[in-house]
Amino acid sequence: MPTSYHKRQTPITKRMAEDMLVRNLAPRTIDSYTYHVDRFARHFGKLPEDLGPEQIREFQLWLIQVNQASWSQFNQAVCSLRFLYTVTLPRPWSVTMIPFGKRPKKLPTVLGQEEVHDLIQCVTHPKHRAVLLTLYAAGLRLAEATHLKLPDIDSQRMQLKINGGKGGKDRYVPISPRLLEELRTYWKIDRPSNYLFPGKTSDVPLSGATIQKACKLAAAQARITKTVTPHTLRHSFATALLEAGVDLMAISKLLGHSSFLTTMIYLHCRRQHFNASPSPIDWLPVRQCPRWVDPSLQAPKQTQPEEDQDNNSNLL
Repeated sequence: MPTSYHKRQTPITKRMAEDMLVRNLAPRTIDSYTYHVDRFARHFGKLPEDLGPEQIREFQLWLIQVNQASWSQFNQAVCSLRFLYTVTLPRPWSVTMIPFGKRPKKLPTVLGQEEVHDLIQCVTHPKHRAVLLTLYAAGLRLAEATHLKLPDIDSQRMQLKINGGKGGKDRYVPISPRLLEELRTYWKIDRPSNYLFPGKTSDVPLSGATIQKACKLAAAQARITKTVTPHTLRHSFATALLEAGVDLMAISKLLGHSSFLTTMIYLHCRRQHFNASPSPIDWLPVRQCPRWVDPSLQAPKQTQPEEDQDNNSNLL
């Protein structure tokens, strides 16, 4: 996991961090980019200005074949190297020759209402329970939920204000009366003063790793065989709204997606999408149509004796 860029004080990573700061990139993006550039330099034991396209290609192959990095990590490394050799250390050779990896398009894991209920019931810690409820009820990202502050709850307009979401964008999401009641019950127990879900001290938010562990433990206790993470509740929120008939554009705005195409993946998760599609086997007239039988395979008919035929004729 990338550490803070403040702990990587090499001249290149420091200059790169400054270049990203003046462009108002997110701190987590700065951490990730400087981490991969520092890793790239350490891999060859040289300064980044002494490396070129051949070393970049060798590093990419090492990420895939030896390090077995995920495609998300691979593409993060590509983005960091492109930024390095485009902005911080401009080079005459074309940066576009650093290829991206084709990321597999996998469908998100979605929980049903009963599964979400069982998951929440297995969480006994009031703060952890309140965080997971907020993730599902408002469709928030984990970092957005843990960074909520008390003034962000507008009980008069029944809204939650999300400050500095992904891409630095603010947005409002509706807060349900049931969630508001749950948050009030939690506040009476914990009495937070700054962050709604504080960490070890009131001036820092709750760690995301804590919620991830609590979610994994609750899923095991609820005997849910699916791979469940806090982000699964966000996927379940979007799919549930889509199945309830909410407009896809409205869901995109609630989720804070920068592109409408990102939200369209939930079209493949809704149950109505599959239930409305019949199977061709249902159209086959199995019993209505006679089947062809080879005459050569039919058993010969047995003839009755003449006495039996006379007896049968007397019965008619």
